[in-house]
Amino acid sequence: MRLFPLLFLLFISTSIYAQPPGRMRGGGMEAANGRFYGRILDASTNKGVEAASVQLSQMRYDSVQKKQVSVSVAGQLTTNRGGFTLENVPARGKFLLEVTAIGYQPYQAEVSFMSNNGQPNFDKDLGNIKLELDVQQLGEVTVVASKPMIQMGVDRRIFNVDKNITTTGQTATEIMRNVPGINVDIDGNISLRNASPTIFVDGRPTTITIDQIPADAIESIEIITNPSAKFDASGGMAGILNIILKKNRKTGYNGNLRAGIDSRGRVNGGGDINIKQGKINFFASLNYNQRRSISNGYTYRENLYTDKLQNTILNQYSNSTNDGYFLFGRVGFDYFIDNRNSLTVSMSMPNGRFNSDQSDDIQVDTMSATIRSQHAERITTNSRKFRNFGPAIGYKYIFPQPGHEFTADVNYNRSSNSGGGLYTTKYFNQDGSLQGDPALQRLDGSGNNTFWTVQTDYVRPLRSGKLEAGLRSAIRDNKNITDNSFYDYGSGEYIVLPSVSANYKFNDQVHAAYTTYSNKIGESFSYQLGLRLESSRYMGTLLSTGETFSNTFPAELFPSVFVTKSFSPGNDLQFNYSRRINRPNFFQLIPFYDVSDVLNISVGNPNLRPEFTNSFEMNYSVPLGGGHSILTSVYYKHTNNLITRYQSLKENVPLPDGALDSAMVISYINANSSRSYGLELTSKNPLAKWVEITTNLNFYNARIDNSGLDAALGVNDRWAFFGKMNANFKLPANFSIQLSGDYQSRTLVPQGGGGGRRGMGGGGFMGGASGAAQGYINPNYGVDIAVRKEFFKDKRLAATLSVNDIFRTRLYSAHSENSFFIQDMWRRRDWQVFRLNLSYRFGKFDVSLFKRKNTRMGDGGGDDMMN
Repeated sequence: MRLFPLLFLLFISTSIYAQPPGRMRGGGMEAANGRFYGRILDASTNKGVEAASVQLSQMRYDSVQKKQVSVSVAGQLTTNRGGFTLENVPARGKFLLEVTAIGYQPYQAEVSFMSNNGQPNFDKDLGNIKLELDVQQLGEVTVVASKPMIQMGVDRRIFNVDKNITTTGQTATEIMRNVPGINVDIDGNISLRNASPTIFVDGRPTTITIDQIPADAIESIEIITNPSAKFDASGGMAGILNIILKKNRKTGYNGNLRAGIDSRGRVNGGGDINIKQGKINFFASLNYNQRRSISNGYTYRENLYTDKLQNTILNQYSNSTNDGYFLFGRVGFDYFIDNRNSLTVSMSMPNGRFNSDQSDDIQVDTMSATIRSQHAERITTNSRKFRNFGPAIGYKYIFPQPGHEFTADVNYNRSSNSGGGLYTTKYFNQDGSLQGDPALQRLDGSGNNTFWTVQTDYVRPLRSGKLEAGLRSAIRDNKNITDNSFYDYGSGEYIVLPSVSANYKFNDQVHAAYTTYSNKIGESFSYQLGLRLESSRYMGTLLSTGETFSNTFPAELFPSVFVTKSFSPGNDLQFNYSRRINRPNFFQLIPFYDVSDVLNISVGNPNLRPEFTNSFEMNYSVPLGGGHSILTSVYYKHTNNLITRYQSLKENVPLPDGALDSAMVISYINANSSRSYGLELTSKNPLAKWVEITTNLNFYNARIDNSGLDAALGVNDRWAFFGKMNANFKLPANFSIQLSGDYQSRTLVPQGGGGGRRGMGGGGFMGGASGAAQGYINPNYGVDIAVRKEFFKDKRLAATLSVNDIFRTRLYSAHSENSFFIQDMWRRRDWQVFRLNLSYRFGKFDVSLFKRKNTRMGDGGGDDMMN
């Protein structure tokens, strides 16, 4: 690719421009000023010492005092890795370097720009300076800071899970329900600003679904509403939700044990441990969760025909129960080879098994001259199991210059699925008697999915600004075998129908390169410019027919711009822009009818085109005093060729019995365009020392232009409102209460999403939409509550009692229509489930942990948005 030699030339030019400053005199170079740089390390652990004071002074003659005095030349606090850079240091003379840090013995050394060979070096690396612990001083240190619930980074918000107690013993799905700005429906479908986001785990795509990740294994959730060029351009209108799994690097050993039970008799348990000694940091976790999910619902649909006497009305009542478990294990280690090199190896191993039962009562009325009715009952039993194997290896090299680093990592993920389903449908006469033998349909399926992600990133501080660049490839192979068979009473056997069996395989590939440049203008103005080059292709085969499908999406450029004006600490104004793409995935393109559920037949559209989104956003954060603060965001997104789900009447549809007939079919189309804009407010308000409230409000307008596609659709335009509030109460005797609630007004169905099939192989990873060209979601709201009691002086033991949807109000209700149908439906799932959980912390830490009176917030990134 042409971009790679360009990046190489860019690196070379960077090295040239990064040479030490000087001035020409005569025929040579004489430096007016120079630079010292290096790292401050803990002598016992070889880890960087953060916030150490580095001061450089020089003896100079004072004409007033008539003697030599010490004059400060430069100074700064070290970075979180212990790095420091002292710039614009006079080139002549000797200097005294002094390093101090709470919990350490002071360090002093004489330095100059003269090398051992007698030649000057005006860009001098002082190497690694090691500090010895001051044990007497450590006895007086206290830790007074902890992570807040929400932190604000440069391009993301961070939700710290350990501050949320309502989701203890549950999954990532329930955590998302508590994250400000994120909306989760009753089936676990996630939307961010009314669009379906891309899910990452530890910064990488994954085949794991969020209901397979235990809440207790998660450290934090990063919400990236407008990703820069450093991130995948795929995803269309939505942003990125990055799930950060727990991993501790504190010296010593520490861990946690957990156990719980819910009101449906299902248990959960697990634990994690971290051991760090010398150059090795070992971490492991294991979580076991049983789940019992109960839901019910109702659907009304009227199918419209040219001849109104052919119109049919369907009434369907459904009740379902889903029972099973999942096990999530993770193990790994960090190896700090030396002060510059480190290696991380990890492995995740989720697996589980679920069985479900569903009953449907179906009434179909045909509006002929005399209304004809048909009553049916369908019983469905399904079973499925899954297994995932995900090793990863990462390497990091830290150059002597602070902030100068290179990383490379390889992630491999392999998942397999198997299972089956049995559909028994009984038809009844008008008098209630059974009409013939029941129709028996069986699905037997299996699938596997492999996903490789290879990525390198390079960061280089320049004399002015910072350069970042990287390469990334993601390759996925998917295979699905689903045999659809029907029982033949004549032969007494199930007969497989190849025409309605979903057997296929496909390969997806996305290759990308990016570069960003960031800099400051003065002390308060900063900017970042980014450019990403990304191309992709897919190849698919229908195994039953040998028919192949392929498409190559040519390389496209995706720019991003971030501009920030800082007025004071915590008071920032930021503007950003990015361009993104959403490519149709294999399932949306494949022209194969999925009739595993005759009431929801679907087919792909091979004529789909990619959608492109231009996204603009402006954020303003301001502290209001007394711990109060507010973050205001204004955003606008415009998408061309929006991929959206569309239901219509089609002829010659292959039905399960092998016949061809007309039927309502779900497919995908490109709407002309869509746009959304809105105002989002996030605030934190400590009303008293014992109560704190975090509020998120999102007022937005969503518009989809379907003109020319269907006379009944036209333009779908709607204003909507979404709100979420978390209230935390600290009570006497180590009691705490957390109350969280959310409200969604009537809105368009969230745009974007997977668009996958019901096969065993999993969905496509290249994006796609579940779309909303034809209707809206009705208002819904819900409230969750949790109470925690902590025991012992150090609060090692905690008991948490929680209940979700305490008022039984979370009801998903939607309306949709076009020229071919009118449909209203509602569903309710898992209301008023009580959970009791116990957790116990243990560990022994090295004293070097407590080397500052105010500890930092950790490695989560970003600053406390409330400071």
